[in-house]
Amino acid sequence: MGRVVSRAVLSDRDQYRTKVHRCLEALRRMVAEGQFAADELRTGVELELALVDQGMEPAMLNHAVLDRSASDLLTTELGRWNLEINLPPRTLPGAAACRLEDDVVSSIGCARRSAAVVGATPVTIGILPTLGAEHLDSDQLTDDPRYDLLNRQMVDARGEPFRLDISAPGQAGTGSCDERLVLDVDSIAPEAACTSLQLHLQLTPETFPAHWNAAQAIAGVQVALAANSPFLLGHRLWAETRVPLFEQAVDVRPVELRNQGVRPRVWFGDRWASSVTDLFEENVRYFPALLPMVDDEDPVETLDAGQAPALHELRLHSGTVWRWNRPVYDVADGVAHLRLENRVLPAGPTAIDAVANAMFFYGLVRALVDSEHPPWRSMTFDAAHDNFVAGAKHGLDAQLFWPGEGTIGVDRLVLDRLLPLAREGLLAWDVDPSVAERYLAVIEARCRTGCTGASWQTQMVAALEKNGCPRPMALRRMLERYVTHMSANIPVHAWPVM
Repeated sequence: MGRVVSRAVLSDRDQYRTKVHRCLEALRRMVAEGQFAADELRTGVELELALVDQGMEPAMLNHAVLDRSASDLLTTELGRWNLEINLPPRTLPGAAACRLEDDVVSSIGCARRSAAVVGATPVTIGILPTLGAEHLDSDQLTDDPRYDLLNRQMVDARGEPFRLDISAPGQAGTGSCDERLVLDVDSIAPEAACTSLQLHLQLTPETFPAHWNAAQAIAGVQVALAANSPFLLGHRLWAETRVPLFEQAVDVRPVELRNQGVRPRVWFGDRWASSVTDLFEENVRYFPALLPMVDDEDPVETLDAGQAPALHELRLHSGTVWRWNRPVYDVADGVAHLRLENRVLPAGPTAIDAVANAMFFYGLVRALVDSEHPPWRSMTFDAAHDNFVAGAKHGLDAQLFWPGEGTIGVDRLVLDRLLPLAREGLLAWDVDPSVAERYLAVIEARCRTGCTGASWQTQMVAALEKNGCPRPMALRRMLERYVTHMSANIPVHAWPVM
């Protein structure tokens, strides 16, 4: 998706389909022959930012900020109010997590200084609460041929406006629903409202299935603990509204295809994995091409020549299937490698919160993979998906299913079962015990206080509204306080309300 493209490069679909299957053939052979990087712990982090002006409204200035930035870690994202930080890969042992936090703070600071020159401020938040419907027009997409092409292809595939229809979940047992957003849009710009933290973990074909299954099993816990997106277009909706928004914003299926059970392109999946090739094959089997562009390389011939093929078509195709845990194939220094990309988490609220979310993920996944009784052997895949939806809807108030516990509140599940496992996993990764404690203590405090980014935002807005602020003003004032606390890198569980 990072390649510069234009409509002129689109190829014949049959030719593209043939080439994708040629890529799959090469991938299967590479897996069978063990032609991947050795088993080495390497992680990566991508963090998306939103830009606001002095009035806390979206600032459509990402190119202006980049023009004034000396950092090669900053790049554009889909919306003109978005930027992305791509931090270099690293290992976890020792105090690496502290250095990761320092790098996140430094990168946000670099973006802040560059943005200040043009009157803007970067914010790490799941959905910018001051976005309006006028910001979700195709004119607000970043001026870049790849985004324009993707938008055109998805609009054409949809054949009708994209429908956003998100209702606030009622209180448990009441069936009530206080707020609902219904909006038709003519572009994929709403996707740009979904600002995320993406975690990468390098794996081998042998270790990938268990790690993917572990990541799927804990996705509901992750999203509940990290929820930071309760507002969209002035409506208070899910604790992590980014989940339904992302699913609907790029849903190219008209009603008839949804009724037929055609899978959405933002996809949790429908079964546990037994092979990494299963996931790539599903991507090809279930999803038509959005960007049929054919490269000159023949991947099988490249493999025969003793080199790692780029698999251009397969990588591009898989990049347009937005699994919440996505398999990634890449080549670095002539060597092929596989990565698990975890896409569940929202951005923010702070650098220390983001790194705490990352360390909880890395530690818990490691512990579950090493476990004698991993949860996916006694938990249905549907239960994992239901957990994911419940966590996104209710945050820390969610009730989740977990093997050996039945239905249990997120806070008790984390405090009693999962935090000790995450600690074990981090120690197994050779993370310094004091470093592991620094970040897992943040997760523990969130559970004990019941305060996530989402709950803080909703409490803050409710308090302002109680004092007479109309919702739009309350959202702006809340965001002003959010930016202040975010800039101080104070974990969200310690933020005061009012």
